[in-house]
Amino acid sequence: MSLSIESSDFESIDKFFENNANRLIKAYPSIQEVNVSNKDFLYRQGELCTYVFWIKRGIVKLSYLTVQGGEITIALLKNGDVIGDLKADGQTREETAQALGNVSCYRMAYNDFKALLLQYPVLAWQVLEETYIRKQKIEHKLRIILTQSVEMRLAATLLELAKMFGVQCTHGYALEIHLTQQDVADLIGASRPVVSTVLNDFRSRGMLEYTRDQICVNDAALADHCEAK
Repeated sequence: MSLSIESSDFESIDKFFENNANRLIKAYPSIQEVNVSNKDFLYRQGELCTYVFWIKRGIVKLSYLTVQGGEITIALLKNGDVIGDLKADGQTREETAQALGNVSCYRMAYNDFKALLLQYPVLAWQVLEETYIRKQKIEHKLRIILTQSVEMRLAATLLELAKMFGVQCTHGYALEIHLTQQDVADLIGASRPVVSTVLNDFRSRGMLEYTRDQICVNDAALADHCEAK
């Protein structure tokens, strides 16, 4: 069976799956569309995960639990991102993948995922590009954590989240993702009380507004603040 896919009209990973889901499921039997409820896990650190997950809708948090019991948030992923068992050796996972809000994704066995990419090189290239972009973001985050103050780390992270998950509002961008102050602290490698203090300072200077359920980012003011530093 052959699917219609050309480099000229290939838009994105998620669009490819959305447009060809029924035929893909017939061609690769292990593919299933699964729904993961808020705060439930796709897999946990230390577990043997034999599946690849292709995020269709929603946000997935990748995190790592340290020996001391602290949690480090590695990345927030959205539709089109691929995670899980991307190697044939079936090693236990070094990170935890958890749904933030309700998540829909396609789950498939490693062998079917590999066969799919071998059959559609354009798709394989898109996966490679997305994986490389994610790697760059993680490396950038590590440099910021190692070299910048909490204030600058927080400002840079909020700007990045606004670009990834924001919708325009009166302040600039409202984040379409529920993040607690502890979630934000985990993202930038800082303590919650320190993050709370900086958030309140940003709020008093008009760089953001937030409620219990939502953060609204004044991206222009935050960007000016970063440049001034």
